[in-house]
Amino acid sequence: VPLESSGRTVILTPEQVKRGKRLFNNSCAICHNGGITKTNPNIGLDPESLGLATPQRDTIEGLVDYMKDPTSYDGAESISELHPSIKSAEIFPKMRNLTDEDLFTIAGHILLQPKIVSEKWGGGKIYY
Repeated sequence: VPLESSGRTVILTPEQVKRGKRLFNNSCAICHNGGITKTNPNIGLDPESLGLATPQRDTIEGLVDYMKDPTSYDGAESISELHPSIKSAEIFPKMRNLTDEDLFTIAGHILLQPKIVSEKWGGGKIYY
């Protein structure tokens, strides 16, 4: 999966894949089941949506940065009080104990899903 915007990639271990799925299901799937965004169906976790965000979120580093301190899709303002994040862990308890390695595996899970379930990931109601 893509690690950073320069094009470097990383291969996830089977353990990281399992851990990322478990952590995603526990911390993120309530709003992002199947790669959709229940609160804003126009912006999903599909590769196109992640790549068009500012800053781009289609890499491990981009997603980890977002999970630490989320910004609006255009990058103009912080949305940490609205979206669970490390920055707002006091109001979003599920984020409280996540480590950088946890965020790395969650990001890996998000970026791996389109390779496994193809267009279903982020495809919305027609698939789920």
